[in-house]
Amino acid sequence: MSAKDVLILKYAADLKEKCGINPDMDLLTKVTTGCGPSIYNPDSSIIAGTQQSEITTVKNNFLIKKLGLSDGPELKAGIDAVLEKYGKSNINKYRAVVYYLLTLHFGRESAFN
Repeated sequence: MSAKDVLILKYAADLKEKCGINPDMDLLTKVTTGCGPSIYNPDSSIIAGTQQSEITTVKNNFLIKKLGLSDGPELKAGIDAVLEKYGKSNINKYRAVVYYLLTLHFGRESAFN
């Protein structure tokens, strides 16, 4: 099993245990692959949900550039909703899991087809 496959299984477990979601493994794999090498770096694989700079990066680089959404207050509200669902007290918020949840939240699964 590759390192990416191991991480995808870890992300799927997080989605089940912390969010109560049975993930679509095909979509989770595509979202994880879309994260590129950041998933292998301990610092960049985690999202710091309390840092404004991190929220801005998620909004600009994922929601606007990758998912093709228009900038507006609904993007910040979506990020807040996803971080709440993942658990505010959960320190390790994996980037791929947050991106997966954002993809579902905004109904943009087609961005990964």
